[in-house]
Amino acid sequence: MRPEIPDKFNQRLIHLQNHLKMSQPTGDFGLIGLAVMGQNIILNAADHGFNVIAFNRTTSKVDRFLENEAKGKSIEGAHSIEEFCAKLKKPRRIMLLVMAGKPVDDFIETILPHIEEGDIIIDGGNSHFPDTNRRTKYLAAKGIRFVGSGVSGGEEGARYGPSLMPGGNEEAWPYIKDVFQSIAAKSDGEACCEWVGDEGAGHYVKMVHNGIEYGDMQLICEAYDIMKRGLGMQDKEIGDVFAEWNKGVLDSFLVEITRDIMYFNDDDGTPLLEKILDSAGQKGTGKWTAINALDLGMPVTLIAESVLSRCLSSLKAERTRASNVLSYVGRSNKFEGDKKQFLADLEQALYASKIISYAQGFMLMQEAAKEFKWKLNKPSIALMWRGGCIIRSVFLKDITAAYRADDNLENLLFSDFFNKAIHKAQPGWRDVVSKAALMGIPTPAFSTALSWFDGYRTKDLPANLLQAQRDYFEIPRRKGYSRQLDRTWWKRFRFYLPSINWTKILLMGFMPKKLAIWEMYLDHACNE
Repeated sequence: MRPEIPDKFNQRLIHLQNHLKMSQPTGDFGLIGLAVMGQNIILNAADHGFNVIAFNRTTSKVDRFLENEAKGKSIEGAHSIEEFCAKLKKPRRIMLLVMAGKPVDDFIETILPHIEEGDIIIDGGNSHFPDTNRRTKYLAAKGIRFVGSGVSGGEEGARYGPSLMPGGNEEAWPYIKDVFQSIAAKSDGEACCEWVGDEGAGHYVKMVHNGIEYGDMQLICEAYDIMKRGLGMQDKEIGDVFAEWNKGVLDSFLVEITRDIMYFNDDDGTPLLEKILDSAGQKGTGKWTAINALDLGMPVTLIAESVLSRCLSSLKAERTRASNVLSYVGRSNKFEGDKKQFLADLEQALYASKIISYAQGFMLMQEAAKEFKWKLNKPSIALMWRGGCIIRSVFLKDITAAYRADDNLENLLFSDFFNKAIHKAQPGWRDVVSKAALMGIPTPAFSTALSWFDGYRTKDLPANLLQAQRDYFEIPRRKGYSRQLDRTWWKRFRFYLPSINWTKILLMGFMPKKLAIWEMYLDHACNE
């Protein structure tokens, strides 16, 4: 007969079992950073059945969140990094939504002592892709799988479905795919989230997304300016035009909100837009795109012009002075013609210019993939942008289809669909740019899009003269070897063939042939 266990011992055993049960990790996903974006991602994940652990450096914010927005949901708080990591199931999935730069590195170093090999850290902030490249390599050496993910859609997108662009250590993807594709926006039943590529590819694609966003916004602003100042239309009437455009090929989030802005009146019944200062701010991601395009030697002109247009807008005081000094000189700054037809042309100009902007953006991503040896999934990128993000539009379905039909498509303009669209839009597009110039209305984005298109479709550009000018002032004024000249010696030498003393060359036959010819070329060039 077994001896009876004392009640006191039973109570201790039950207490120990409860303690062990409570200390077992319960978190499916952890998030650090309880600003609005972080809170909304947590609420979104909880709505999709994940138990989320929340942490913030200011722990009182954790308590407020649990007592309010997170109350009654499968969300737990932590008051230290140690507690936060201990509550997460393995492999731990930790997402950072903190300020880009040093705060990301600081949190990574704080987390590292409390996690182990195979765990995953995700940076969901607006980090610059070189930082993500560095962090991916640094953490891989420690056995930690790092992901840099673009997150687009703002606060509402974070709550109800953002566009997510993850890249980094691909070994992490099978472990985060369920969470990411569950909380992401959906378009035609497909999640607006797919693996982008290695290292900083996810943040790079987000950077280009933001650059294209700059371009889209600038184009819409120029269309508004043409209607407002060129056609003399009131905000309500302009809103009606945007509402109509939003039913066709220009159906998009940005056109939709522009319509709403045009309709919005202040408390006194007057349009609010008229009271907003015409000086635009920027956070820097558009600038990153333009700088990277220059670094890679890619002519991403529309995004660059959009960034510079914001810079020009910030010179408000200077522009005000200039408006009193620099006057319009031309035949007439008033529109003359068929207004209805011109508005139809303006719609086509906006559509064609958007095509150019996206064509340039995808060109840049293709070049970056070559430069950094990334394997970018272009159809998936277009799909990720179809919903949940700022540039979402029906237009992106056509881009997805183009790249699904031919993943090796060199340029969007080479697809039948976009080739025909640009061909159809050209007459109106050209008319809008020329009429705006005649009226003295600046259209930097429309104009650069058209100029780029004309340059891209031109077989022989005047760059031959430019190169000749470079050759002219690069020719050395002394005899000798020049690596720059030698690199293209034959192209330059051929222009001097008729006037070279071939007898002298033959007499110099003992010299290496190329050096002898080169000597004669320099003699001739330096005597010019």
